[in-house]
Amino acid sequence: MGWFNYYGLAIMAVIMIPNIIYAVKHKADGENAYNNKIVVILEQIGRYGCMVLMVFNIPYTYFNFWFDYALICYLSVNGGLCLAYLIFWIICWNRRGKLKALSLSIIPTAIFIFSGIVLADIPLIAFSVLFGITHILISYKNEA
Repeated sequence: MGWFNYYGLAIMAVIMIPNIIYAVKHKADGENAYNNKIVVILEQIGRYGCMVLMVFNIPYTYFNFWFDYALICYLSVNGGLCLAYLIFWIICWNRRGKLKALSLSIIPTAIFIFSGIVLADIPLIAFSVLFGITHILISYKNEA
């Protein structure tokens, strides 16, 4: 795999489509109950860092698939996580609560961290951890 990760682009498309549809249909629900500016800014940095690094590989910062059958593992696990994400979106579409908040924040975090580990992509791992901690915190606090 070179500088462009087609698989990562497909994964990002799968997890972004329900988010875009939800945002369009629920424009009025945009206000968060948890408003810690530092955490929100760190979450956005982590989010966009993960999105970019899932699609673009920065030379000398990632080491590609580092074990036999890593591509099969990468596609299988991420495919299963994407399917779980879509199922939770369908189940929790018009619901609120901790199940929705946590499942829809933990699954993308798992996708990003797993992808970073399998690709041995140091920046993706770092942005994934930042995103995961802050996104899960914000999601949980908004439902508390």
